[in-house]
Amino acid sequence: MALLEVENIHAYYGNIHALKGLTFHVEQGEIVTLIGSNGAGKTTTLRTITSLMHPRDGKITFEGNDITYTPANKLPSQGVAMVPEGRGIFSKLTVEENLELGAYYRNDPDGIRQDMSNSFDLFPRLKERRTQVAGTLSGGEQQMLAIARALMAKPRLLLLDEPSMGLAPVLVDTVFDTIERINTEGMTVLLVEQNALLALEIADRGYVLQTGEIVLADDAATLKKNPEVQKKYLGVD
Repeated sequence: MALLEVENIHAYYGNIHALKGLTFHVEQGEIVTLIGSNGAGKTTTLRTITSLMHPRDGKITFEGNDITYTPANKLPSQGVAMVPEGRGIFSKLTVEENLELGAYYRNDPDGIRQDMSNSFDLFPRLKERRTQVAGTLSGGEQQMLAIARALMAKPRLLLLDEPSMGLAPVLVDTVFDTIERINTEGMTVLLVEQNALLALEIADRGYVLQTGEIVLADDAATLKKNPEVQKKYLGVD
């Protein structure tokens, strides 16, 4: 049994059929990436997994439990957390307050303090800015905060939507190094990323989406060598 199983999901925006029988899985300890062009359905897939929208048909299970229609605010307590596209931080709150909100459902003050300390170890810049209003952070610092806040929920599955968007190359490297580090420490990751080369470099496996359907699935190293993937998503002529 996989950690996450998405089975025959059909999702719509009004009459637009956005996801067409999507089926894939994520095993414990993996980094799995979804790649594809804009409009392929990558973000819609994450939104459906996290109940920000509901499918008309299909089933989503996490650790064997059906979460297809579990309310979005209940999922962190069940072990699923997402870093949304655009980061979604609370811009008028401080760094520390944002992290505290990441642990809103928890009732273990000592554990929360320890995990906040771990977040500052993971992202020393955030420690330097712990009392700073989050909206005044740089884009890279806000992305670090969004990841750290999600980790405060102590998830067993972390969903990341376009973590490199809008970041300078050096900060992109920092963010992706962090994703690899937390995966090495046991975190399972489902990654949506427009930069397909970066995603495939750190992923174990990948799925290629096209107009709401999976058209290719393989281990990341094989996908990187696939001529179609190279031409469409990696910029190789």
